[in-house]
Amino acid sequence: MKKPPAFTSRTSRVAAAATAALAVTALSACGAADTGAAASSGGPGDKVTIAVPSWVGAEANAAVAAHILEEEYDVRVEKTQIDESVAFDGLDSGKIDAVLEDWNGAPEKIEKYVDQKKSVVSAGDLGVTGKIGWFVPEYLAKEHPDITDWKNLDKYAHLFRTAESGDKGQLLEGSPSYTTNDDALVKNLKLDLKTVYAGSEAAQITQIQQDYKARKPFLTYWWTPNWVNEDVKMVEVKLPEWTEGCDEDPKAVDCGYPETPLRKYLSAGFAKDGGKPAEFLKRMKWTEEDQNEVAAMIAGKKMSPEDAAEKWVAENEDVWKSWVA
Repeated sequence: MKKPPAFTSRTSRVAAAATAALAVTALSACGAADTGAAASSGGPGDKVTIAVPSWVGAEANAAVAAHILEEEYDVRVEKTQIDESVAFDGLDSGKIDAVLEDWNGAPEKIEKYVDQKKSVVSAGDLGVTGKIGWFVPEYLAKEHPDITDWKNLDKYAHLFRTAESGDKGQLLEGSPSYTTNDDALVKNLKLDLKTVYAGSEAAQITQIQQDYKARKPFLTYWWTPNWVNEDVKMVEVKLPEWTEGCDEDPKAVDCGYPETPLRKYLSAGFAKDGGKPAEFLKRMKWTEEDQNEVAAMIAGKKMSPEDAAEKWVAENEDVWKSWVA
Protein backbone atom coordinates (compact mmCIF):
# COMPACT_ATOMS: atom_id res chain seq x y z
CA MET A 1 0.00 0.00 0.00
CA LYS A 2 1.52 0.09 -0.90
CA LYS A 3 6.83 7.97 -1.12
CA PRO A 4 9.23 9.19 -3.91
CA PRO A 5 9.83 9.65 -7.64
CA ALA A 6 7.74 8.13 -10.41
CA PHE A 7 8.63 4.75 -11.89
CA THR A 8 7.25 3.95 -15.33
CA SER A 9 9.33 1.03 -16.59
CA ARG A 10 10.36 -2.51 -15.78
CA THR A 11 13.90 -1.22 -15.24
CA SER A 12 12.54 0.89 -12.42
CA ARG A 13 10.85 -2.15 -10.92
CA VAL A 14 14.23 -3.86 -10.77
CA ALA A 15 15.69 -0.78 -9.11
CA ALA A 16 12.91 -0.81 -6.53
CA ALA A 17 13.55 -4.46 -5.79
CA ALA A 18 17.25 -3.77 -5.40
CA THR A 19 16.50 -0.99 -2.93
CA ALA A 20 14.34 -3.38 -0.91
CA ALA A 21 17.12 -5.96 -0.89
CA LEU A 22 19.54 -3.34 0.39
CA ALA A 23 17.11 -2.62 3.24
CA VAL A 24 17.42 -6.21 4.43
CA THR A 25 21.21 -6.05 4.06
CA ALA A 26 21.21 -2.94 6.22
CA LEU A 27 19.17 -4.75 8.83
CA SER A 28 21.70 -7.57 8.83
CA ALA A 29 24.49 -5.10 9.45
CA CYS A 30 22.60 -3.69 12.43
CA GLY A 31 22.18 -7.09 14.05
CA ALA A 32 19.14 -9.13 14.97
CA ALA A 33 16.13 -7.71 16.73
CA ASP A 34 16.46 -7.94 20.50
CA THR A 35 14.28 -10.79 21.70
CA GLY A 36 14.71 -13.53 24.25
CA ALA A 37 13.91 -14.11 27.88
CA ALA A 38 14.21 -10.46 28.87
CA ALA A 39 11.39 -9.58 26.46
CA SER A 40 8.90 -11.67 28.43
CA SER A 41 8.07 -8.75 30.68
CA GLY A 42 9.27 -5.89 28.51
CA GLY A 43 11.93 -3.39 29.46
CA PRO A 44 14.00 -0.47 28.19
CA GLY A 45 16.69 -2.82 26.86
CA ASP A 46 14.29 -4.73 24.62
CA LYS A 47 13.56 -3.89 20.98
CA VAL A 48 10.85 -4.96 18.57
CA THR A 49 11.36 -4.44 14.84
CA ILE A 50 8.22 -4.02 12.73
CA ALA A 51 8.24 -4.07 8.93
CA VAL A 52 6.26 -1.26 7.31
CA PRO A 53 5.36 -1.77 3.62
CA SER A 54 4.84 1.33 1.47
CA TRP A 55 1.17 2.07 1.99
CA VAL A 56 -0.44 4.18 4.67
CA GLY A 57 -2.69 1.44 6.07
CA ALA A 58 0.42 -0.53 7.01
CA GLU A 59 1.92 2.64 8.46
CA ALA A 60 -1.20 3.07 10.62
CA ASN A 61 -0.94 -0.50 11.94
CA ALA A 62 2.72 -0.08 12.85
CA ALA A 63 2.25 3.35 14.44
CA VAL A 64 -0.49 2.15 16.79
CA ALA A 65 1.34 -1.07 17.63
CA ALA A 66 4.56 0.86 18.31
CA HIS A 67 2.82 3.39 20.56
CA ILE A 68 1.19 0.71 22.70
CA LEU A 69 4.34 -1.42 22.86
CA GLU A 70 6.36 1.56 24.05
CA GLU A 71 3.79 2.82 26.54
CA GLU A 72 2.47 -0.47 27.94
CA TYR A 73 5.57 -2.69 27.73
CA ASP A 74 8.41 -0.15 27.88
CA VAL A 75 10.13 -1.60 24.81
CA ARG A 76 11.87 0.22 21.99
CA VAL A 77 10.25 -0.16 18.58
CA GLU A 78 12.08 0.15 15.28
CA LYS A 79 9.82 0.61 12.26
CA THR A 80 11.56 -0.45 9.05
CA GLN A 81 10.28 0.64 5.65
CA ILE A 82 10.55 -2.43 3.44
CA ASP A 83 8.64 -4.13 0.64
CA GLU A 84 6.08 -6.73 1.64
CA SER A 85 7.85 -9.61 -0.12
CA VAL A 86 11.34 -8.77 1.13
CA ALA A 87 10.03 -8.42 4.68
CA PHE A 88 9.55 -12.19 4.79
CA ASP A 89 13.28 -12.65 4.23
CA GLY A 90 13.81 -10.42 7.26
CA LEU A 91 11.37 -12.50 9.31
CA ASP A 92 13.19 -15.65 8.26
CA SER A 93 16.57 -14.28 9.33
CA GLY A 94 15.22 -12.80 12.57
CA LYS A 95 16.21 -9.27 11.58
CA ILE A 96 12.51 -8.36 11.55
CA ASP A 97 10.12 -9.41 14.29
CA ALA A 98 6.72 -8.65 12.81
CA VAL A 99 4.75 -7.99 9.63
CA LEU A 100 1.32 -6.64 10.58
CA GLU A 101 -0.41 -6.54 7.18
CA ASP A 102 0.22 -9.20 4.57
CA TRP A 103 -1.89 -9.28 1.39
CA ASN A 104 -0.60 -12.71 0.34
CA GLY A 105 1.59 -10.96 -2.20
CA ALA A 106 4.38 -13.51 -1.81
CA PRO A 107 2.70 -16.93 -1.42
CA GLU A 108 5.89 -18.73 -2.38
CA LYS A 109 7.68 -17.20 0.62
CA ILE A 110 4.85 -18.12 2.96
CA GLU A 111 5.09 -21.68 1.72
CA LYS A 112 8.88 -21.67 2.09
CA TYR A 113 9.22 -19.99 5.49
CA VAL A 114 5.90 -20.75 7.22
CA ASP A 115 4.95 -24.17 5.89
CA GLN A 116 8.32 -25.75 5.16
CA LYS A 117 11.11 -24.07 7.12
CA LYS A 118 8.86 -22.89 9.97
CA SER A 119 11.11 -19.89 10.58
CA VAL A 120 8.04 -17.64 10.33
CA VAL A 121 4.71 -18.19 12.10
CA SER A 122 1.23 -16.83 11.57
CA ALA A 123 0.07 -14.33 14.18
CA GLY A 124 -3.57 -14.43 13.06
CA ASP A 125 -5.85 -12.05 11.21
CA LEU A 126 -5.50 -8.28 11.48
CA GLY A 127 -9.30 -7.99 11.38
CA VAL A 128 -9.38 -6.25 8.00
CA THR A 129 -10.31 -7.79 4.65
CA GLY A 130 -8.54 -6.40 1.60
CA LYS A 131 -9.91 -6.26 -1.93
CA ILE A 132 -7.85 -5.27 -4.96
CA GLY A 133 -9.40 -4.40 -8.30
CA TRP A 134 -9.77 -1.88 -11.10
CA PHE A 135 -11.84 1.21 -10.38
CA VAL A 136 -13.33 4.17 -12.23
CA PRO A 137 -14.78 7.35 -10.67
CA GLU A 138 -18.45 7.18 -9.75
CA TYR A 139 -19.37 10.07 -12.07
CA LEU A 140 -17.92 8.19 -15.05
CA ALA A 141 -19.83 5.03 -14.16
CA LYS A 142 -23.06 7.05 -13.98
CA GLU A 143 -22.38 8.56 -17.39
CA HIS A 144 -21.44 5.19 -18.94
CA PRO A 145 -23.04 2.40 -16.84
CA ASP A 146 -21.59 -0.40 -18.98
CA ILE A 147 -18.03 0.75 -18.31
CA THR A 148 -18.02 -1.30 -15.11
CA ASP A 149 -17.83 -4.54 -17.13
CA TRP A 150 -14.29 -5.32 -18.31
CA LYS A 151 -15.67 -6.49 -21.66
CA ASN A 152 -16.58 -2.90 -22.47
CA LEU A 153 -13.31 -1.25 -21.45
CA ASP A 154 -11.91 -1.14 -24.98
CA LYS A 155 -14.99 0.83 -26.01
CA TYR A 156 -13.90 3.55 -23.61
CA ALA A 157 -10.11 3.12 -23.73
CA HIS A 158 -9.71 6.39 -25.63
CA LEU A 159 -11.04 8.26 -22.58
CA PHE A 160 -8.10 7.04 -20.50
CA ARG A 161 -5.29 8.01 -22.88
CA THR A 162 -2.43 10.06 -21.41
CA ALA A 163 0.99 11.21 -22.58
CA GLU A 164 2.46 8.20 -20.77
CA SER A 165 0.09 5.63 -22.27
CA GLY A 166 0.21 6.90 -25.86
CA ASP A 167 -2.53 5.49 -28.10
CA LYS A 168 -3.70 3.07 -25.39
CA GLY A 169 -5.84 3.74 -22.37
CA GLN A 170 -3.93 4.27 -19.11
CA LEU A 171 -4.39 1.88 -16.21
CA LEU A 172 -2.92 3.89 -13.34
CA GLU A 173 -0.79 1.89 -10.91
CA GLY A 174 0.86 2.84 -7.62
CA SER A 175 4.29 1.60 -6.58
CA PRO A 176 6.17 -0.76 -8.91
CA SER A 177 7.01 -2.80 -5.82
CA TYR A 178 3.37 -3.89 -5.39
CA THR A 179 2.49 -7.41 -6.49
CA THR A 180 -0.14 -7.07 -9.23
CA ASN A 181 -1.46 -9.21 -12.08
CA ASP A 182 -2.35 -6.23 -14.23
CA ASP A 183 0.18 -6.60 -17.06
CA ALA A 184 -0.89 -10.21 -17.50
CA LEU A 185 -4.57 -9.26 -17.32
CA VAL A 186 -4.19 -6.57 -19.98
CA LYS A 187 -2.38 -9.01 -22.26
CA ASN A 188 -4.54 -12.08 -21.67
CA LEU A 189 -7.85 -10.22 -21.84
CA LYS A 190 -6.56 -8.48 -24.99
CA LEU A 191 -7.37 -5.00 -23.70
CA ASP A 192 -6.30 -1.75 -25.33
CA LEU A 193 -4.68 -0.56 -22.10
CA LYS A 194 -1.21 0.17 -20.74
CA THR A 195 -0.12 0.10 -17.09
CA VAL A 196 1.51 3.35 -15.99
CA TYR A 197 3.15 3.60 -12.54
CA ALA A 198 2.77 6.72 -10.42
CA GLY A 199 5.72 5.53 -8.34
CA SER A 200 4.13 5.25 -4.91
CA GLU A 201 0.80 5.14 -3.12
CA ALA A 202 1.11 8.84 -2.29
CA ALA A 203 1.77 9.80 -5.93
CA GLN A 204 -1.11 7.62 -7.10
CA ILE A 205 -3.47 9.21 -4.58
CA THR A 206 -2.42 12.69 -5.68
CA GLN A 207 -3.15 11.83 -9.32
CA ILE A 208 -6.51 10.27 -8.45
CA GLN A 209 -7.52 13.29 -6.35
CA GLN A 210 -6.51 15.72 -9.11
CA ASP A 211 -8.41 13.82 -11.77
CA TYR A 212 -11.43 13.41 -9.51
CA LYS A 213 -11.55 17.12 -8.69
CA ALA A 214 -11.38 17.94 -12.41
CA ARG A 215 -13.97 15.20 -13.13
CA LYS A 216 -11.65 13.57 -15.65
CA PRO A 217 -12.10 9.96 -16.76
CA PHE A 218 -9.57 7.58 -15.20
CA LEU A 219 -9.06 3.86 -14.64
CA THR A 220 -6.91 2.77 -11.72
CA TYR A 221 -5.64 -0.24 -9.85
CA TRP A 222 -7.00 0.32 -6.34
CA TRP A 223 -7.90 -1.41 -3.13
CA THR A 224 -10.06 -1.32 -0.06
CA PRO A 225 -9.72 -0.48 2.74
CA ASN A 226 -8.25 2.93 2.01
CA TRP A 227 -8.95 6.24 3.74
CA VAL A 228 -9.26 8.02 0.37
CA ASN A 229 -12.49 6.17 -0.39
CA GLU A 230 -14.36 8.42 2.04
CA ASP A 231 -13.87 11.42 -0.26
CA VAL A 232 -13.17 9.92 -3.68
CA LYS A 233 -16.14 7.81 -4.74
CA MET A 234 -15.12 5.05 -7.12
CA VAL A 235 -16.87 2.05 -8.62
CA GLU A 236 -15.17 -1.29 -9.22
CA VAL A 237 -14.90 -2.67 -12.73
CA LYS A 238 -16.05 -6.27 -12.78
CA LEU A 239 -13.17 -8.44 -13.96
CA PRO A 240 -13.52 -12.18 -14.72
CA GLU A 241 -14.40 -13.91 -11.47
CA TRP A 242 -11.54 -15.17 -9.34
CA THR A 243 -11.55 -18.93 -8.75
CA GLU A 244 -9.12 -21.08 -6.82
CA GLY A 245 -5.90 -21.49 -8.82
CA CYS A 246 -6.76 -19.05 -11.61
CA ASP A 247 -3.81 -16.84 -10.70
CA GLU A 248 -1.19 -19.51 -9.97
CA ASP A 249 0.72 -18.86 -13.20
CA PRO A 250 1.62 -15.13 -13.15
CA LYS A 251 1.90 -15.01 -16.94
CA ALA A 252 -1.43 -16.71 -17.60
CA VAL A 253 -3.67 -14.78 -15.19
CA ASP A 254 -7.00 -13.88 -16.76
CA CYS A 255 -9.14 -13.45 -13.62
CA GLY A 256 -9.74 -10.72 -11.07
CA TYR A 257 -8.40 -10.51 -7.53
CA PRO A 258 -9.77 -12.39 -4.52
CA GLU A 259 -10.90 -10.89 -1.24
CA THR A 260 -8.00 -11.34 1.17
CA PRO A 261 -8.23 -11.45 4.97
CA LEU A 262 -5.10 -9.51 5.93
CA ARG A 263 -2.78 -11.49 8.17
CA LYS A 264 0.07 -10.87 10.62
CA TYR A 265 3.31 -12.85 10.76
CA LEU A 266 6.11 -13.06 13.34
CA SER A 267 9.59 -14.47 13.16
CA ALA A 268 9.57 -17.87 14.89
CA GLY A 269 12.19 -16.75 17.42
CA PHE A 270 10.21 -13.68 18.44
CA ALA A 271 6.95 -15.64 18.58
CA LYS A 272 8.60 -18.12 20.95
CA ASP A 273 10.73 -15.84 23.12
CA GLY A 274 9.16 -12.40 22.64
CA GLY A 275 6.97 -12.78 25.69
CA LYS A 276 4.21 -10.26 26.32
CA PRO A 277 5.07 -7.99 23.36
CA ALA A 278 4.73 -10.96 21.00
CA GLU A 279 1.45 -12.00 22.60
CA PHE A 280 0.20 -8.43 22.26
CA LEU A 281 0.87 -8.42 18.52
CA LYS A 282 -0.95 -11.73 18.16
CA ARG A 283 -4.00 -10.22 19.91
CA MET A 284 -3.96 -6.95 17.97
CA LYS A 285 -7.06 -6.89 15.81
CA TRP A 286 -9.01 -3.90 14.58
CA THR A 287 -11.51 -2.88 11.92
CA GLU A 288 -11.30 -1.21 8.55
CA GLU A 289 -12.84 1.88 10.13
CA ASP A 290 -10.15 1.96 12.85
CA GLN A 291 -7.35 1.65 10.32
CA ASN A 292 -8.84 4.28 8.00
CA GLU A 293 -9.21 6.71 10.90
CA VAL A 294 -5.49 6.56 11.68
CA ALA A 295 -4.49 6.47 8.01
CA ALA A 296 -6.56 9.58 7.29
CA MET A 297 -4.83 11.45 10.11
CA ILE A 298 -1.42 10.50 8.69
CA ALA A 299 -1.99 10.97 4.96
CA GLY A 300 -4.98 13.30 4.91
CA LYS A 301 -4.32 15.61 7.85
CA LYS A 302 -0.53 15.28 7.57
CA MET A 303 -0.07 14.30 11.21
CA SER A 304 3.03 12.35 12.12
CA PRO A 305 2.36 8.62 12.55
CA GLU A 306 3.33 8.97 16.21
CA ASP A 307 0.84 11.79 16.84
CA ALA A 308 -1.91 10.01 14.93
CA ALA A 309 -1.35 6.82 16.93
CA GLU A 310 -1.30 8.71 20.24
CA LYS A 311 -4.59 10.44 19.40
CA TRP A 312 -6.31 7.22 18.31
CA VAL A 313 -5.08 5.28 21.35
CA ALA A 314 -6.28 8.02 23.69
CA GLU A 315 -9.75 7.96 22.14
CA ASN A 316 -10.20 4.20 21.66
CA GLU A 317 -9.18 2.47 24.86
CA ASP A 318 -12.23 0.21 24.57
CA VAL A 319 -10.75 -1.23 21.34
CA TRP A 320 -7.12 -1.81 22.28
CA LYS A 321 -7.33 -2.66 26.00
CA SER A 322 -8.12 -6.30 25.19
CA TRP A 323 -4.89 -6.51 23.17
CA VAL A 324 -2.80 -5.98 26.28
CA ALA A 325 -4.84 -8.24 28.58
